[in-house]
Amino acid sequence: MVDGQFIRVIRRKEVLALSFGAMIGWSWVALTGGWINGAGSVGAMLAFLLGGIMVVFVGFTYAELASAMPMAGGEHVYSHRALGATASFICTWAILLGYVSVVAFEAVALPTVTEYLLPGFSRGFLWTVAGWDVQFTWVMVGVVAAIVMTTINILGIRTAARLQVLATTLILFVGVLLLGGGVVNGDVANMQPILTNGAAGFLGVMVMVPFMFVGFDVIPQSAEEVDIPFADIGKLLMISIAMAVFWYIAMIWAVSVGLSNAELQASALPTADAMAVLLGGSWGGKLLVLAGIGGILTSWNAFLIGGSRAIFALARAGQLPASLGQLHPKYNTPHKAVLLIGVLSVVAPLFGRPALVWLVDAGGLGIVIAYAFVAGSFLVLRKREPDMDRPYKVHNGKIVGWVALILSLGIAALYLPGSPAALVWPYEWMIVLGWIVLGAVMSQVGSRTRRNA
Repeated sequence: MVDGQFIRVIRRKEVLALSFGAMIGWSWVALTGGWINGAGSVGAMLAFLLGGIMVVFVGFTYAELASAMPMAGGEHVYSHRALGATASFICTWAILLGYVSVVAFEAVALPTVTEYLLPGFSRGFLWTVAGWDVQFTWVMVGVVAAIVMTTINILGIRTAARLQVLATTLILFVGVLLLGGGVVNGDVANMQPILTNGAAGFLGVMVMVPFMFVGFDVIPQSAEEVDIPFADIGKLLMISIAMAVFWYIAMIWAVSVGLSNAELQASALPTADAMAVLLGGSWGGKLLVLAGIGGILTSWNAFLIGGSRAIFALARAGQLPASLGQLHPKYNTPHKAVLLIGVLSVVAPLFGRPALVWLVDAGGLGIVIAYAFVAGSFLVLRKREPDMDRPYKVHNGKIVGWVALILSLGIAALYLPGSPAALVWPYEWMIVLGWIVLGAVMSQVGSRTRRNA
């Protein structure tokens, strides 16, 4: 190891597994049925196609910048160079809301999966949140898993990367089985209705898309630890986005042809039930849920990596307390930053299952705000520093940058009051406002520490 700095140890397949595994996660298991119910089978696929196109344009800006500036912190590095310290803090704090939301989401998702595998395991009533009873055993599954995942990430990125490759391989295997079952045994008549709830249904699914695709930016966050040619960082990032767009649309299609509308409405976990129908046995549903657990691990793992590196970058720039920018003397990980996110994930299960949707929506707003900052940084640096070394240079950069910026701002507007897909008051807005207040406090602490140093 090298004292006080990261070392480049993540290889090509691990980079791809980190990015793709982060993007697919558990959501394709837990939420696919809701997307189809909300927008119809074709409506849901179109929402992911259009949302995916936006992410592709944003991905191009990330790909060029990550290859040109392969440093820990990703968004923070680009926005700081292009837009200055204040903008870089807002950008990085916004993406951190998305990262922390995913980690907390997975801490809530795991006990939800366990309940599917072990019906009735939830015992020990604690309290009620938004009409849902929080049970002690349910909470403890999420809490214990949060402690384990945090520990793995403190022990070193090589350990975390190997876990990522293993879990992503499992997900791919099961996803191919589900898609194959849809091709062989699916019924196209089950796709009715293809459109439901009009514009509100379509937009309601589309605003979730940025949250589903967040994960490719884990590559820029950990770029200081990637051991591949810098040009390949951009290439792998774009490959992972293309894979994720295909994945989500394919999974929506497979569930649509696997279950009738009535079956879909009655199902507690439509993706697993569709797998059971398409493969001709309940074992198929259980296998898919196991892959879903793999997805929980891949997202959880990747965003602990990405989020901790973003916090590390803020601390290294003097915008958060300096202690969060320290590397572990033995494992060379930003252990205090990992621990901070780990503590937040331990708390998440206490809010029960309703927190799943709240976290998706609130985190999505933070993500698209950060995307807009990165697109703006891309445009500024293209104009201000045209001779910067860009190992992966995007063609028609000005057009790509403006499209990425406009689309990011357009989707961000869908979260605001007055939109059919606006964030819900008070729960989702309280998450956003609480994060803003926390950021202001942490920034002040960092500034005071820097002045006193």
